[in-house]
Amino acid sequence: MKQYIDKGMTFSEYVSLLDTLLTDGKTTGANQSEAMVGYGRLNRQRMARLEKTITSDEDSRCRIAANTRHQIWLILTEGWCGDAAQNVPAIEKAAAASELIQTRYLLRDENLELMDAHLTNGARSIPKLIALDGDTLEILFTWGARPAEAQDLHDKRKMEGVDKSVISEELQRWYNADRGVSVQRELADLVAGVQGSTAAAANN
Repeated sequence: MKQYIDKGMTFSEYVSLLDTLLTDGKTTGANQSEAMVGYGRLNRQRMARLEKTITSDEDSRCRIAANTRHQIWLILTEGWCGDAAQNVPAIEKAAAASELIQTRYLLRDENLELMDAHLTNGARSIPKLIALDGDTLEILFTWGARPAEAQDLHDKRKMEGVDKSVISEELQRWYNADRGVSVQRELADLVAGVQGSTAAAANN
């Protein structure tokens, strides 16, 4: 895992990469079609808006702030991905609650070995968060690619045979209403679970 940590970008470095590519009319990944670059531009705008407007969930912030374990969160993502644009700002908001949590961003298509070890229902779904112990590099938990409620919505509509574009619109409405709260709550649960197991081990 160390090689991934070393090559990972900070959030500001990741955002800077996206902005530089878009200035040149590009996005991340090998597919540089007009449509993909358009997705990249749209999703960068979404990220910028969410960075300013995302709702901070106070209970989640307090629970993550209680963390006493050094963690490194590797986040697999791509600039053109709609779910990444919606969830990455919320991930960053959650991580910011604890000085002991660092985030490092990796492009999925440049790190397929890591991606393929952490598939979601057999798919290379992103964003994918892999939380590591900062000292031992043990995998503590994973999260992604969507909050559970959004994933359930996606899966249900897909099983019903609903067109992909309609599902995307419904997910967008869900994200707009949620304002990043579900991501923060789910990550707080995972961090608290790790904290609880650490405390139990210390008492044995």
